[in-house]
Amino acid sequence: MALNWEQMSYMERIARCMYLFLREGLEKFLVKKALFDSFFNFLNEGFEYPFVDKRELKPRARIYEKEYPLHHAFLVIFSEGTLPSYCKRFVRFFESNKLIKENLQYLVDLKLYKRFSKNLTYFEEIDFFKLLDQLLPVDFALLIQREGFIRRPRFLLSHFRVKIDWPIDAATEDLARDLRYISKDLYEKGERYAELLQQKFFEYYGLHYTAGGRRSAAIIAAQYLKQLDFISTIYVASASCRSLIRITTDGAISKFVLLKLSDEEIKKIALDNHLDKSEFEKYFIFHRLNDHGIALFEVTYTHTEASTPPSDGKIRDLNPDAYWIVVNKQLLIPLFKYREIRPLEYRMIYA
Repeated sequence: MALNWEQMSYMERIARCMYLFLREGLEKFLVKKALFDSFFNFLNEGFEYPFVDKRELKPRARIYEKEYPLHHAFLVIFSEGTLPSYCKRFVRFFESNKLIKENLQYLVDLKLYKRFSKNLTYFEEIDFFKLLDQLLPVDFALLIQREGFIRRPRFLLSHFRVKIDWPIDAATEDLARDLRYISKDLYEKGERYAELLQQKFFEYYGLHYTAGGRRSAAIIAAQYLKQLDFISTIYVASASCRSLIRITTDGAISKFVLLKLSDEEIKKIALDNHLDKSEFEKYFIFHRLNDHGIALFEVTYTHTEASTPPSDGKIRDLNPDAYWIVVNKQLLIPLFKYREIRPLEYRMIYA
């Protein structure tokens, strides 16, 4: 479990502040890539963008699993610390997939190959996001982590094609043991009980248990990296659920999606927040589509009593009908260039 602020040394606090600051920049880039760029992919090809229905944002929602090739998909792991060597057993980062020039020579679409150097992999470099942009389509995950435990904290894109090989049974067992639904073994109460726990494992991370591919790898990675004493943030963009999901190992879950707002909805939101319609559109609408405006929407989720460890530490029985997460915040996010503007609360999921 990640150290909290009171447990950290002065230098660790500095590193965490830097990590959180850099994460903001990374998140904005990934939102743009996953959602804004995907939106314009559809527009440029003459197709209607498949906006997410509000029912898909509810806990336990099952999404119609249709893949949209024009929608960007990727998996990025950003760690506050340096992953210990023993993690390689289940998070596969080796010399063979380290981000060095020799390992990149077979990526024929990498435009930066000829002038690639290790300096490009550092977060503070001007061309870092150009490199990241070109590597996002590569299979499996990208790993950004701290460079060793040097005095000055530096973060770099260290590995690509990182496979997550921890078995889902092991991940479920780890969570179920923490939440005291089992004492030791996933199957100690039978196969059906284990199956229900596996379904609840997906729910714990805001997914339906039928989710696969990158989303499944993302939540397994989140559960595995939770054991470390620093924060990791996992970003997963899916071509089927048309969203960017952020999961942190300290328990936070968010989904970013594009929202289509009618002129009537825009007027009402502006009125409710004491804004002119034009003022709201300036700060929150990134594109106009006929008589609609397109905005960025974030949903945050929080865990319930059923999905937090019991205060008495005693073994308890699973109630499969109990919700493990609920909707917390529903926010319209301002355009990134307006840094002084706050998000607006917009409760629409259950409206």
